[in-house]
Amino acid sequence: MADKKPAKSNALQREVTVTPELADITGEGPLTRASVTSKVWDYIKKHDLQAADDKRQIEPDDKLGKVIGKERISMFKMTAAISKHIK
Repeated sequence: MADKKPAKSNALQREVTVTPELADITGEGPLTRASVTSKVWDYIKKHDLQAADDKRQIEPDDKLGKVIGKERISMFKMTAAISKHIK
């Protein structure tokens, strides 16, 4: 039998702490980074926050705006904005 290597630490599966503003969207932890992203996308889709003319653009409501800012933002930049609310 081949020796199994220990699993590498996967940053997406590590538990994180979220700020109260982000917890309003994702719920209280403990959460993994991957589940935070998934829950934010669930919130965006549930509240129809993707721009009608370009689904890659997010138009935040007041609650999401507390996390990523009030202006329309690219989904690619949104991840960086959310990471400021993760410890």
